[in-house]
Amino acid sequence: MNIVLIGYGRMGHEIEEAAVKRGHTIVLAIDADNLEDLNEENMKEADVAIEFTMPEAAFGNISACLKMGVPVVSGTTGWLKDYDRARELCIENGTSFLHSSNFSIGVSLLYRLSSELAEYMKHYSEYSVSIEEIHHVKKLDAPSGTAIALAEGIAGRHPGYAAGWCPDQERKEGMIPVKSVREGLVPGTHIITWDSDIDTISLKHEAKNRKGLALGAVVAAEFISTRKGVFTMKDVLGF
Repeated sequence: MNIVLIGYGRMGHEIEEAAVKRGHTIVLAIDADNLEDLNEENMKEADVAIEFTMPEAAFGNISACLKMGVPVVSGTTGWLKDYDRARELCIENGTSFLHSSNFSIGVSLLYRLSSELAEYMKHYSEYSVSIEEIHHVKKLDAPSGTAIALAEGIAGRHPGYAAGWCPDQERKEGMIPVKSVREGLVPGTHIITWDSDIDTISLKHEAKNRKGLALGAVVAAEFISTRKGVFTMKDVLGF
C-alpha cells in the first residue's frame, strides 16, 4: 500500500516503522508545518491515510481525505462530536473510514472481555464498577477515549449503568466513575474494577510501548484499503 501519514510525531514515526516492516510505502507525511500538502495532487497515489493528530485538527484532516475519496484510519480522540458527520462523508464519497480510540489488539480483547463481564455482573447488584486510566502527562484529553469506550461497553450490557459514565470526582448513583491520572511517560494503562464487600474482580491492560498501537493501525489500514464503508476494530479482528 501507499500510505499517507497525517501527524508525524512519535506515533507517526512508530506507524511508519510498522508499515515499512510490512512492506508498505509512506508516500507523504503531513504535519503542522506542511498542511498545505494535504491536497488532491499529492493524494493521487494514496491507497489510505492514517491520521493521528490533535482533537481540534482531526475532523478537518479526516473530512479532507474522505472528500478526495481516500480511505482513512484515525486514532485521534477528543473529536467525536463530529463522528456522525465523518460517517456521512465516507458514505457520500464512496470510500472507507475506521476510527478507534485504541488500535491495540490487547485493548480490543479488553473491550470484549469487559462487555461480556458486564453482561454477567448485571445479575449481582452487590458489585459496583469503576474505571481508572493512566497516561503520560502530554495526553491532553481526559478521560481517554479508550476509557470512555470501555464505559460505554459496560453501560450497553448492564442496565444498572445505562446512564453511562461520569468523572470520578463527580460520582453519581447509577453511573460508572472514571478516574484519569496523568504521570510520567506512561503509554497507557486501563483498569476495570468490580468491587463488593466480599471481593474484587479486576481487568487490566498495560501498554509497554506504542508499537502495538502502530501495528494495529497499519493492520486496520490494510483491512479498509480494499473495502467501502464505515468499520471498527471489531470488523478487522473478526469479533
